[in-house]
Amino acid sequence: MRDFSNAKRIVVKVGSSTLTHASGMLNIRCVEILVKVLADIQNSGRQIILVSSGAMAIGVGKLGFPGKPADMPGKQAAAAVGQCELMYTYDKLFSEYNHITSQILLTREDVDNPTRKENLQNTFQRLLEMGTVPIVNENDSVSTDEIEFGDNDTLSAVVGTLTEADLLIILSDIDGLYDSNPRTNPQAKLLHQVDQLTPEVEAMAAGAGSNRGTGGMITKIYAAQIAQKSGIDMVIMNGANPKKLYNLLEGEPLGTYFPAHKG
Repeated sequence: MRDFSNAKRIVVKVGSSTLTHASGMLNIRCVEILVKVLADIQNSGRQIILVSSGAMAIGVGKLGFPGKPADMPGKQAAAAVGQCELMYTYDKLFSEYNHITSQILLTREDVDNPTRKENLQNTFQRLLEMGTVPIVNENDSVSTDEIEFGDNDTLSAVVGTLTEADLLIILSDIDGLYDSNPRTNPQAKLLHQVDQLTPEVEAMAAGAGSNRGTGGMITKIYAAQIAQKSGIDMVIMNGANPKKLYNLLEGEPLGTYFPAHKG
């Protein structure tokens, strides 16, 4: 049974396909609503950590490119341009609700190196104690394995583990995990709860991501594996209407729920 009433520390991951239009430009309406809802949830006494994709997609749109550059330096440059725009937008919008944002850009080495990992955990803890909203992304401008974390799905679960979060919410462009591809099979059924991640579940999740993201459902399943083992509840839900986050936290059975493996 879902009960998120005691979930004090929440990681929310939002993907490129939710944050941007098909043109690659920022979906201003969606971002404004998302920030307003997250600010309100934080006002209620919870702590919010936002893992946000979108830097490369926004950079591509701002630079006027027809698509992602084919070369790695081009992708990194687009991400550098987009990250500035992304953080400027978040900082401006959160400040309207009297919330201070902070930025953390991660690479795999930051997590794998014990000393850097400890420093990272200490920084997260202090930022949360200060009441800021940490905004996390992979450091695409220096990381050449993009990408390493898989469209930030895996990264969001790693961040949840680092911060000892209670709940991870992955906002996607789909309602959750289906028993087959809902884009090709109109009879596909949404799975409301997945207790065990079996090979059959992974097979259901197989498939490509959207044009503006790099993950897809399979990387969200990998994130669920990390979350469940770390004692973190996880939900995949549609991010098109961020106000649905209120309904989720009030116990409405939205999306697909992956209960934590306690103990």
